[in-house]
Formats: sequence, structure tokens, C-alpha cells
Amino acid sequence: MKLFQFRHSPFCEKARLLLSAKALPYAVQEVTPGVGQVDLFRRSGQRQVPVLQDGDVLVAGSVAIARHLDSKAPEPPLLPGDPQERARALIWESWADTTLAHGARMALLQAVSQDNHLRKALLPQATPAPLRDVMGALPGDMVAGISQIFTHTGLQQLKQALERLTALVANGQPLLGEQYCTTDIAVAAQLYGLKFPAAAGAELGGRGVPGIADHPLFEPLFAWRDQLYGAVGRGEPARTPPSDPSNHG
Repeated sequence: MKLFQFRHSPFCEKARLLLSAKALPYAVQEVTPGVGQVDLFRRSGQRQVPVLQDGDVLVAGSVAIARHLDSKAPEPPLLPGDPQERARALIWESWADTTLAHGARMALLQAVSQDNHLRKALLPQATPAPLRDVMGALPGDMVAGISQIFTHTGLQQLKQALERLTALVANGQPLLGEQYCTTDIAVAAQLYGLKFPAAAGAELGGRGVPGIADHPLFEPLFAWRDQLYGAVGRGEPARTPPSDPSNHG
């Protein structure tokens, strides 16, 4: 199998976690925003990633990928068998993919607008070195408009949601039941850019959104996230040369 991805998209991280949870081997094809999306559209009719190629089958979006993997390899299941627990898991997944994703994305954009190191490290791998240096050296006031996108109220709402999540996982257990499922993976994936895990690479690991990544209150939440990574065996697969789309669930 091959995963077409943008490396630092939380939805692509979700797809990687799903594949790791199933212990299925796969390669990755990095997609450069812009021209690479044209190539992906020719292949799949999709401009956004993640897209999973499984033989002749192309599956677009992290939710569809999760269902495809459960069909392909039923064990371990990504969704609970009990109908009520399954419904709860799907509600959690939808919340993580929408509300939590929006807040996390806005918070990261704000952080990127103020942090040259983050801005440079998050550029696509295929970005030429001279352009990478230029983007990293941009004065903060040139991108300050981005930081105004996310209001103080929005940031506070995100922090309140993270506080509740932290309380729910303080015991180190899965959010639903006794085994990790799509719920946990969807939530963990959206925490990716708030505090980058070690799997994000040396440039980013441990960095993230100020006031969240470095706040003691959220340490149990990120410890739970890292525990999940260990449980599903999340590591970096072998890379293939860059091809190219964008970034959505």
C-alpha cells in the first residue's frame, strides 16, 4: 500500500496511526502543494490528502481509510463491536475531525506566524533551500495578519476542550472501553501540531503552540498521546520520492 500525504497534516498523521494500529506495511508518497495536486487528481480524482492506494483501489480521506482498513484487516478492530459504543466512537471521531481540528489548526497557524523556526520546519520537504531560508527569515510583522485569525475566545475554547480531554485521560486509559480505537487515534492526530511528537522529526519534536505545548496542565494529555503512539507502534515508514496534493480529512 502507498499513502499519498503531506507529512505534517494531522489528517495524514491520523492515516499513519490507523495503518500502524493495523500493523500493515506501507510506503509514503510526499505530495507538494500545487503542481503535485494535479498529479494526484489525475490518479484519483482527489486534490486533497490523505489518499491510500491499495492495489487498484484508491481511498480518499482519513475516515474512509479507517473503514477500508477495518474491512481489509478486521483485527484489531478500529471501532467497538457494541452498537452504542460504536456510535459514541463515531461521534468522538467527528468532533475530533471538525471542532478540535479547527481549533488546533488555528492555534498552530498563530504559532507559525510568530515563530520562524516552526515556519521553516513545516515547509514541504521539496521546498528549495533558498526559498526555505527566505520563508524562515520573514519578519513576524509580515505574517502578523495570520495571528489575528484566531481570537482570544477561540484560543480559550480550545484550551477548555484540552483541559477536559486531559481530565478524561489522566488515568492513562483509552477514551472508550479498554482498547484504543478510532476515537483515540482521531483525537491524538489533532494533537499533532499542538505539541509535535518525536515522530515529527528532530526539528519539530517537542515544539508546538506556546501556552499549550509547554503548559504543565496539559502534560498528562501529551503523555497519553505518546503512550498511544507506543501502543500502536507508530514509526516513520520508508520514504518514496516526492510526487504531489494538499490537506484534509
